[in-house]
Amino acid sequence: MAFQPLHDRVLVRRVQSDEKTKGGLIIPDSAKEKPAEGEIVAVGTGARKDSGELIEMAVKAGDRVLFGKWSGTEVTVDGEELLIMKESDILGIIA
Repeated sequence: MAFQPLHDRVLVRRVQSDEKTKGGLIIPDSAKEKPAEGEIVAVGTGARKDSGELIEMAVKAGDRVLFGKWSGTEVTVDGEELLIMKESDILGIIA
């Protein structure tokens, strides 16, 4: 991949949600919401304090994360739709 996020930004690939409900009903594409779960593809180096000291990132490439519904900016990299967001938009890491 030819993209490296800067500072405290991360590049996220959305994880596709199930196409059926627990009861077995098939959800049409027009009724699906975009998933708020994804996998980190790349991370920046981290933010800097006013003193210039680097604040390390709490996430790393490969982590599965939850993020807010309206978080990030959609971009297309190498023909794939991805999200760029700040680390602070990530709600948590899925273990």
